[in-house]
Amino acid sequence: MKPVRIVIILATCLSTILPSLCMSHPHILDVKKQTKLTPQSLLKELREVQVIFIGEFHDHEGHHQAQLSIIDALDEDERPLAIGLEMFRRDSQPDLDVWTANNMSLEDFLLVYEDNWSMWTDYSQIFLHARDNNLKLVGLNIPRNITRKVASSGFNSLSDDQRQIIGNIQCEVDQAYEKFIMQAMGGHGGHNQTFLFFCEAQLLWDTAMARNIIDFLNENPNDRMIVLAGSGHAWKPGIPRQLTEQSDISYKVILPEILGRADRSNITPDSADYLWLDEGVDGWLFETME
Repeated sequence: MKPVRIVIILATCLSTILPSLCMSHPHILDVKKQTKLTPQSLLKELREVQVIFIGEFHDHEGHHQAQLSIIDALDEDERPLAIGLEMFRRDSQPDLDVWTANNMSLEDFLLVYEDNWSMWTDYSQIFLHARDNNLKLVGLNIPRNITRKVASSGFNSLSDDQRQIIGNIQCEVDQAYEKFIMQAMGGHGGHNQTFLFFCEAQLLWDTAMARNIIDFLNENPNDRMIVLAGSGHAWKPGIPRQLTEQSDISYKVILPEILGRADRSNITPDSADYLWLDEGVDGWLFETME
């Protein structure tokens, strides 16, 4: 836990006194109520659950700033905080543990990072924050060769050894999940075998990451976890649905506004609890004073 307390400036501040701060407050929509929340109100509601999903476009700098704002604020709490990562495979967990214990050089960690993911510049502040504050980083993903094989040849093409790696997860795509994937693809796709295999790969991804979240929290029941994942995995029909089917763990979902996909005109409570509105480059951070 950091010794310095961060005070979030409320969105109700007087713009005549603090104009620059008030204008750059994030605008966060409570999707069910269709009302905007202050950062303070959002954090209060997030503290009521154990898992917080925060979606992203992987290469959007603002989305990562929003994620770090919430991580930084909740890291102030006494409750231990962990960060679940779509970006890292579960078999990289030993390296993540060494990194957050501050026993690995940046040069060595970058080799591990690049074996798992890319776009270090976009994610660097999150990983450095976790190291500097000894936050747990949890790899949630499965080997890429498995999801690629399912996407190209279907779930039934996996060998017994590959099924063992993923914990003998079953992968049965229903019509609701097909509809969800179609929506995630912006209405594109179809009902042919290629589309079915793609759905199976996505479902495998979501199910495996949900299983890994559950495994971690079973071992660390007092922890709260923030899950960072692409919006197509983070919204409710993705990983959260699988989490609900496999456990009674409480959660909330925050999605960044993405025009045409998840925006203020079409978002519903079936997709997310909160929508972080895209109000420009200054709208992705909590304004803070130390």
